[in-house]
This record gives sequence, C-alpha cells and structure tokens, in this order.
Amino acid sequence: MTRTPEFRFRRLRCTQVLRDLTQQIQLSANDFILPLFIEENIEEPVAIESMPGVMRIPETQLAQRVQQVWDNGVKAIILFGVSHNKDACGSDSWDEEGLLARCIKIAKKAVPEMLVISDNCFCEYTDHGHCGVVVNDDVDNDSTLENLQKQVVSCAKAGVDMIAPSGMMDGMIAAIREALDEAGFTHIPVMSYSTKFASAFYGPFREAVDSSFKGTRNTYQQDPANPREALAESMQDEAEGADILMVKPGLAYLDVIANIKSHTSLPLAVYHVSGEYAMIKAGAAAGVIDEQSIVLETMTAFKRAGCDLIITYYAEDLVAWLKK
Repeated sequence: MTRTPEFRFRRLRCTQVLRDLTQQIQLSANDFILPLFIEENIEEPVAIESMPGVMRIPETQLAQRVQQVWDNGVKAIILFGVSHNKDACGSDSWDEEGLLARCIKIAKKAVPEMLVISDNCFCEYTDHGHCGVVVNDDVDNDSTLENLQKQVVSCAKAGVDMIAPSGMMDGMIAAIREALDEAGFTHIPVMSYSTKFASAFYGPFREAVDSSFKGTRNTYQQDPANPREALAESMQDEAEGADILMVKPGLAYLDVIANIKSHTSLPLAVYHVSGEYAMIKAGAAAGVIDEQSIVLETMTAFKRAGCDLIITYYAEDLVAWLKK
C-alpha cells in the first residue's frame, strides 16, 4: 500500500500565481546599485576585456550615461574614477576640481534624483595602486585617515548623496563622521565596506580601474578564513557611526552575511564583484549555464542571506528582467 504524505508542500506550487503569492524573497529595482567607471582624457568608451559588457566611460559622456541608467530603471550608482593624475597619496581624489569631484557634479546635474555614491578609497588615484599612504612598503593607517577626511569633505561639497569608504582602514568610519559633521554635512550617510576580504575575486576590477599595484593587500583587507573577525569588523563600524554595512565579495561569504545580519538592525549591502560577474559571463558564453537564471538565483541568495542592497554590474539587466 502506498503511504500517503501527511502534508503536501506541492499544493502551493501548482500554478505560477500560487508560487508568486507564496514567494518569500522578492527582488525589485530598489535593491540594486550600479558601479560606473569614469576615465578622464579619453574620447570613446573603453571595453574592459575581462568584464564583457562593462566599459570605462569618458568623462565627457558621463551625463548621458547617468541619464540612460535612470531611464533604464536603476536609481543608484557608485562612482569609480580612472585618474590620469596619480601620485603617491592620491591627492586628485580630494581636489575640489579633481576627477572624483567633477564626476559627482556631472552625475547630480544630469539626474538630480539619482542617488550618487562615491567610492572613497585611493587605489584609483595613487601611482602605486594601494589604498592609502605607503610607508615602509605598507599602507600607513593614520596618515591615510587624514587624507580620507579631506576626500569625503570634497565629495560632500561636490554634492554626493552617500559616502562609501572601501579602504578597510581601522577607525575610518569615526574619522569620516567627524570630518563630515565638522564641515556641516551631518545629513550625508556612510555605507561602509565594513567587511571586505583580501579576495581573489577582484582580479577584473584592477583592469577596470587601471590599477597595477604590487604586493598584496593582506595587511589591511580581511583574511577570508576569519569569520569571527569579519563580524567584529562590521560591528566596530556600526559602533563608529556607519549607516549601512557591507560585505565584499558576496557568493563565497553568504555565511558571513547571514551572521552579520543576525547581529545588526542596520541595512546590509553586498558587492557582487568583478570576478563573480566575469565567471557568470564566461559560463554563459561557453553555453554551460543560463545567464539570466543564474544571476536571478544569485541575487535571491544574497537577499535570502540578509542583504538589503546589492551592488552589481548586472543592475540594468536585472531591472529589465524583473519587468518581464
């Protein structure tokens, strides 16, 4: 005699309408932030070979691109400058007429409603490619904090909507909050790259921002093998005044995302990084995966783990797919 199941989960899977009504995790256009790479002194977009479909945008075309992103339904962007004026400390990044400040002004003028976020670091602006002031072959934490304070105030004066420090310096949130508040920008939120790992998934990004740093970033980015330290990093940034926390990269760190989410009431972001994007593109090009299905499943995994915001190069595609 065939045993009858005591409960039939499949009852709620019978039709698409039932599946939609009972779906527990929902994706929407409001979840996504699109990274943009802007290069000065070029006339045409430059393809990033390791990231198919992603370009370095000429500064002269940024306004048009921001309008296009907005028209495509993405409401937030994060800006990465590709500077031609690099030096040992990245001073162009706090110059009020420098590339980063100019990009913020252009983006806000093009679409005032767009949420414009600045990636606040120095690797795109230093000639050595590291994330701060290098002393004795290592990044000096406190000297870098002083420069970071100048950078974020310059961004605020340019009209940025949100600051996003990514350098993993100790005390960076406290230093940023102090600088912004003293300059009268108490209203500007800070989305911290609070748990950023020294990851192999960043490879294509270095091509994107023309960074050719030597050595490693292991002395300031987080060890992938230390989950307790990963939680402590984010909790410290919350204590210092961060408004949003972030884990970077994403897929290999879903356990970290879930653990941090269980310890905070702050919004939590994830960066779906260049290597993760490039692997999906390569798999789709080889015909071994369905790109749209894999991306949607990946984004759902981030939300399921506890993320509220997702930085991804797929942002425009995702909004289009969700509309369908």
